[in-house]
Amino acid sequence: MDKVREDVLKKWTPEEVERVAGVPPEQMKRVAEMFAKNRPSSIIWCMGQTQHTIGNAMVRASCILQLALGNIGVSGGGANIYRGHDNVQGATDVGPNPDSLPGYYGIAPGSFAHWARVWNVDLKWLQGRYAPGMMSKAGITVSRWIDGVMEKNENIDQESNLRGVVYWGHAPNSQSRGLEMKKAMDKLDLLVVVDPYPSATAAMAAMPGEPADLNKNRDVYLLPAATQFETSGSVTASNRSIQWREKVINPLFEAKPDQTIMYLLAEKLGFADQLVGKRDGKQNIQVANGEPVIEDILRELNRGTWTIGYSGQSPERLKAHMRNLHVFDVKTLRAKGGVDKETGYKLDGDYFGLPWPCWGNAALKHPGTPNLYNTHLHVMDGGGNFRANFGVERDGENLLAEDGSHSKGADITTGYPEFDHVFLKKLGWWDELTDEEKKEAEGKNWKTDLSGGIIRVVMKNHGCYPFGNAKARAVVWNFPDGVPQHREPLYGIRADLVDKYPTHDDKRAFWRLPTLFKSVQEKYKDIGKEFPIILTSGRLTEYEGGGEETRSNPWLAELQQDAFVEINPRSANDRGIRNGDYVWVRTPSGARLKVKALVTERVGADHAFIPFHFSGWWQGKDMLPFYPEGAAPIVRGEAVNTATTYGYDSVTMMQETKTTVCQIEKA
Repeated sequence: MDKVREDVLKKWTPEEVERVAGVPPEQMKRVAEMFAKNRPSSIIWCMGQTQHTIGNAMVRASCILQLALGNIGVSGGGANIYRGHDNVQGATDVGPNPDSLPGYYGIAPGSFAHWARVWNVDLKWLQGRYAPGMMSKAGITVSRWIDGVMEKNENIDQESNLRGVVYWGHAPNSQSRGLEMKKAMDKLDLLVVVDPYPSATAAMAAMPGEPADLNKNRDVYLLPAATQFETSGSVTASNRSIQWREKVINPLFEAKPDQTIMYLLAEKLGFADQLVGKRDGKQNIQVANGEPVIEDILRELNRGTWTIGYSGQSPERLKAHMRNLHVFDVKTLRAKGGVDKETGYKLDGDYFGLPWPCWGNAALKHPGTPNLYNTHLHVMDGGGNFRANFGVERDGENLLAEDGSHSKGADITTGYPEFDHVFLKKLGWWDELTDEEKKEAEGKNWKTDLSGGIIRVVMKNHGCYPFGNAKARAVVWNFPDGVPQHREPLYGIRADLVDKYPTHDDKRAFWRLPTLFKSVQEKYKDIGKEFPIILTSGRLTEYEGGGEETRSNPWLAELQQDAFVEINPRSANDRGIRNGDYVWVRTPSGARLKVKALVTERVGADHAFIPFHFSGWWQGKDMLPFYPEGAAPIVRGEAVNTATTYGYDSVTMMQETKTTVCQIEKA
């Protein structure tokens, strides 16, 4: 923290903050005093911090500020990112990212060995699915699939370019570089769209492409998926609480639940038994009428996801919560008494939805964790401390917590490392395991002990956290900038700032692909002369995500019938634009968007805003003829990401949709 403080004091005077960010010193002082004098307080963000080339630095800066203010690990505090849909957090937790297995286990050999046991799949069979050297190599992120198709093969860290892409519940208009995306679609051999609605992907695929890009032999398939109202299962919210969602109606027409589509695909490809863990007379996931049982899928996740405590939320416990909503306090989330009549399960003390980490198995009855890192509560009461995930020492400095910094009631009051079979034996706690638990825990750590015995003994018997007790990590030494740094965006209107705050150097092979930073920034250093307005994007109340479903709802469609750009009165007047006029929004990508002008003081004179929920127009033309008959949304409009430009976070590969530049002209 001292290194962060030194860096900030040296570089960021109030005057420099105003020069770079436009925030006047008096406003900065007022906000700083509000935070300092009103504690606890929370910082909340969405995509506004993450979708930049330095998104990781912005997020870490918020976390560091909250640490400095003592706002972490307390009710009403926290550094909170709000997810955009009801199950974005849950989707992330089960491992869709190309650098991780479920539960953030990573893709190291030990991680695959652990999940092979959980899945009841032969590890050698699993290893045989990968080309040599590829099993532990991070894949290509969703934001970069375009380059997986288009980049020169010698620059890609895999044998071939992508030839087939499956769009599963994913809107193309939520991804940047739309012009290049269309070209990538046209080059594919196979494109599959799995969605309740065809989405803009289907229309883009049907729209004629440039002859040089068009693959005439390409196959496009639309597979109708059931909506959230036609399926059941668990969903995880931004606060990590889990709800069991019941099916309202059966799937309409030919639509099928996601797990059924997965199972049918696995059958066609010859690994259906492995998908459901059918081996040696045992089967993890039962299949009823061709549909994998959703409760069994959660049970399989519970058996393996010890890392984040996604293990105690059995379907039975979650369903009991939903049947007894009235016993939970709406402020504390905690049940005050209550017994589930159907199962006899005692709800008293549970936090609603058993927010992860809910440690151990369901039998341990951990109540869930409403606030991370709260040392004022016992670990079996929802308390905890910081993780010892980065070792015990670095450069001679002790990384473990100081003496006295421990969870309430912990038997170890100093810092301690993660627990494994060796540490348990050294402490004399090994014999507190049952004989069956000893067999499973031998040679394991708390993350790979499928019995849950290590977690049970450490937490219930001794009040300690299985992942150790360490200091918070303010300096992240394995990131490009250990201390968060400001760096100018790749496309900006401030050439005068680029020299002092340049972006990163280009990277040769990052997530299998070359990733450009400085070469793009230098090429477009003076782009602000032609494109003087900073263009950003975001959400509306009326629509959700790519908008295909919500813009097809007549009651929602009535509320916002046109795609639009918010433009400041000064900028509008200078361009002869009046409120409601059609305008062209041009960006350096070469794209032109035809949208209506919303003249408003909500944006500054050098900014413009376009919501990202629209699709169905392509550079001024309605794409209605290219949707399957009867499947086009009621409201169609330009997708802002048709026009957004190149740029990715230096750690996460998140696209830089929050910052590009544009010019606006009356149509």
